[in-house]
Amino acid sequence: MTTTMPTVGALLRTWRERRGISQLELAGRADSSSRHISFIETGRSRPSEEMVLRLADRLDVPVRERNALLLAAGYAPHYAQTALDDPSMETLREGIERLLTGYEPYPALVVDATYHVAAANRGILMLLDGLPEHLLTPPLNAMRITLHPEGLAPRIRNLKEWRGHLLAQMERQIALARSEPLRALYEEVSAYPVAERTGEAEPEEAVPYIALPLVIEHDGHVLSFVSSIATFNTPMDVTVAELAIETLLPADPATVKYLRSLGD
Repeated sequence: MTTTMPTVGALLRTWRERRGISQLELAGRADSSSRHISFIETGRSRPSEEMVLRLADRLDVPVRERNALLLAAGYAPHYAQTALDDPSMETLREGIERLLTGYEPYPALVVDATYHVAAANRGILMLLDGLPEHLLTPPLNAMRITLHPEGLAPRIRNLKEWRGHLLAQMERQIALARSEPLRALYEEVSAYPVAERTGEAEPEEAVPYIALPLVIEHDGHVLSFVSSIATFNTPMDVTVAELAIETLLPADPATVKYLRSLGD
């Protein structure tokens, strides 16, 4: 049995439709014509390497998939995919390590496109204290650790809201990128049972949160964090393009006080 690989035109049409824009709109963004875009999508015209990259940029195609577009058009991949432990990545690794360490005592970590943990600081390790070994065996997965019923989930005071936020985040990523591993992870973690929390006292003083917080118990304390995610601008490597740095900022004075006390 032979498998017919999709043409570059078919792939570009899929990305255009996924982004919800017309051929005319894409042509305007790419300084081309709707006629030329139509010819590319139907296979009547073979786009140049420069045009493939330009269209991919205007369609916000992930770096990994830009290589797939180039291959489908008969060109060599434009972006390398270098393992994070490669010697050439030493400067990047040192920079990430310095960033994470500098953020302590607050939690911070780096994950890839399927939420495998590439690096984490002591603030994250503190939150993971006491979790079962099977969840901490490499490669660690941040989504699995957070939502698994034997992971952090039982400690999260607002699990329903935080779980909904994480699943919605994954849904948006799946819609933007063709990632079967991410879809498989989503199907796994979304199927985890969710236990109802009962009998908890309301906080003594309401806190005006600036964003949905992660409210989590640790060693008899209730900690609140808001999450911030950063990525690298204009990456030229698939691995780097798929890294995300997540920092957990204390959301109330009590959390700041507690975390700072750990370093005293």
